[in-house]
Amino acid sequence: MTQSWTLGPFVKNETNPVLSPNPDGVFRCPVRGELVHWEAKDVFNPAAVVRDGKVYLLYRAEDSVGRYAGTSRIGLATSDDGLHFTRHPEPVLYPDHDDCLPYENEGGCEDPRVIEDEDGTYYLYYTAFNGEKARLFVATSTDLLSWRKHGNVFAHVPACEALYTKSGSVVCELCAGRLVATRVNGQYWMYFGEGTLYLACSDDLICWTPVTACGEGDQVHGQPRRPGPEFMLPILRPRQGRFDNVLVEPGPPALLTDAGIVLLYNSCHYSTGPDDPIGDRTYAPLQALFDASDPTALLGRTLSPYLLPEEPYETVGQVSPTCFVEGLAHVGGRWLLYYGTADSKIAVAGC
Repeated sequence: MTQSWTLGPFVKNETNPVLSPNPDGVFRCPVRGELVHWEAKDVFNPAAVVRDGKVYLLYRAEDSVGRYAGTSRIGLATSDDGLHFTRHPEPVLYPDHDDCLPYENEGGCEDPRVIEDEDGTYYLYYTAFNGEKARLFVATSTDLLSWRKHGNVFAHVPACEALYTKSGSVVCELCAGRLVATRVNGQYWMYFGEGTLYLACSDDLICWTPVTACGEGDQVHGQPRRPGPEFMLPILRPRQGRFDNVLVEPGPPALLTDAGIVLLYNSCHYSTGPDDPIGDRTYAPLQALFDASDPTALLGRTLSPYLLPEEPYETVGQVSPTCFVEGLAHVGGRWLLYYGTADSKIAVAGC
């Protein structure tokens, strides 16, 4: 059921997928010291940004060399209409001999989300995966090609630095076709996590501090603070008896609207039995609404997905069936929502 505050309805593009694996793309990996077919295995889970009238996709691409189903790198593709894309020949963000290498090798750089500030600097939030933990990292750029890595967004929070923080969605406003990070009560806000969603705030979009459930300083519930999610305030949880009964994870940048903050989020459904009409381990997106003046306050939540994996490109692949949304762009007066399909290709739906 569509509610008045939701985005949509979204209709899948008839020519999907818009991006598929490319067996011909070659890149000299600085870590391995050899040529790799960096996007030959899978491309999926894209971020999107509009720049000078063009849509730029920053997408996750995998080879088949690394131990963890291939090493992931972030590729770049551009489009005049948001539907037909030209790829940049090499990845723009990848594991390298830098301070981030212990956290990115050899799982890689995964699942980007991108926003910009008022001055035109782009902030790319991505998952750094080393095979043990998936941490939320950030990089910045002014041209979408050259990126400066800043590392873990929670590096200055000892209790949070080593957590499995995964992915993040920053609250933005639509400004002349651009998704620009906006302050609420003087600060930037980001929904983050996987499984359960939490909230963090920031003054500079690089260093983030989680909103705590209770307690200050080194004390939580009167006990010494220790690494772990128990001190963070849960914002959105899975719901028993609903589609999102297993997992919730942020989608594209959250959007500040007249109704409130709209968060498009991904979820996973485990079958509840033989009478369940939805397939087991199905990934699909839902929407949530938060108070515009209090990002912790949940006001509404849709009951069922607005995109279900039904097409062959969504139901057959590395992880299927899956529609996993991460990129949102406003082009020609309409929204284009980009999503990964079966962790193997990229598709788009418009409204």
